[in-house]
Amino acid sequence: MRVHKIAAIPADGIGPEVIDAGLEVLSALAEQDGGFKFEVEHFPWSSDYYLEHGYYIPEGGLEKLKRFDAIFFGAVGSQQVPDHISLWGLRLPIAQGFDQYANVRPARVLPGVTSPLKGGEAIDWVIVRENSEGEYAGNGGRTHRGLPIEAATETAVFTRAGVERIHRFAFELAQKRPAKHLTLVTKSNAQRFGMVMWDEIFYEVAADYPDVKVDRELVDAVTTRMVLKPQTLDTIVATNLHADILSDLAAALSGSLGIGPTANLNPERTFPSMFEPIHGSAFDITGKGVANPIATFWTAAMMLEHLGETAAAARLMKAVEAVTADKVHTPDLGGTAKTVDVTRAVCAFIRAGK
Repeated sequence: MRVHKIAAIPADGIGPEVIDAGLEVLSALAEQDGGFKFEVEHFPWSSDYYLEHGYYIPEGGLEKLKRFDAIFFGAVGSQQVPDHISLWGLRLPIAQGFDQYANVRPARVLPGVTSPLKGGEAIDWVIVRENSEGEYAGNGGRTHRGLPIEAATETAVFTRAGVERIHRFAFELAQKRPAKHLTLVTKSNAQRFGMVMWDEIFYEVAADYPDVKVDRELVDAVTTRMVLKPQTLDTIVATNLHADILSDLAAALSGSLGIGPTANLNPERTFPSMFEPIHGSAFDITGKGVANPIATFWTAAMMLEHLGETAAAARLMKAVEAVTADKVHTPDLGGTAKTVDVTRAVCAFIRAGK
């Protein structure tokens, strides 16, 4: 029997609720398949843990995570802890420490879901986000604090190695999709150093993938294209900051942030990859039992694919689509279902072996 070791980090807000739901669905899949199983270890790292101990990840924590095949992550963010402390205390040390440089965020309108966008059914995108450089690399600082001359610098760093590898990853992903179409998102008209290099390396790499159609769009222009001409986009590659923003827009146009999945990949598999729903902590609905677990289920399907369980991943997505088509929807999708209702429906479909 194939054994997959999973580190579960539910963390904050609705994270524990959706990760519990995700693990329940994964257990049902393993039970129905019979050829693999999961060994799950829970890690209590969260903002409450930080407030109690003064840190998110204890000494040796990353070393311990290295022994796992994948990390199943909930959400980080608390109203009791400033966002820059929580993000840099938990999620980013894992993503950067494990060189998870390829952030992959698919978006499409699931059966039974209504897009707020006229013509939204044409959405079938994958946004590839560079996950280690740019504005989120942590370069910069503050000086002369509290004085009139106080200064803060936020430095976006781009390296040839970092840019080339994400473009190559995006081309290889686009090559596997039916449209074989990759859109370069940039802002090189205003950012004339890092972003110009970003563009130049893209076209250098493009020469190795002559079967992939390419085009280029400024980040502000691509937002209008996503809304007005969604059918003209397929695979999109963008920097850390730009893709972070665009992928939230993509999820909203697909119906809800509650259905958007994410994979933070270390493609070389030197380190474990991390899988998380896109929606964040969602303080407004925490503890109410109405969090949409679909993003977590879709994320779990991406994790299964990464682990080589492609048949199980396909079964999970079939179950998800059957349940959304049956209008078992949480309030974010206009329904009245609870988290547990959606979870039970997906598990029932899986166990029925449909």
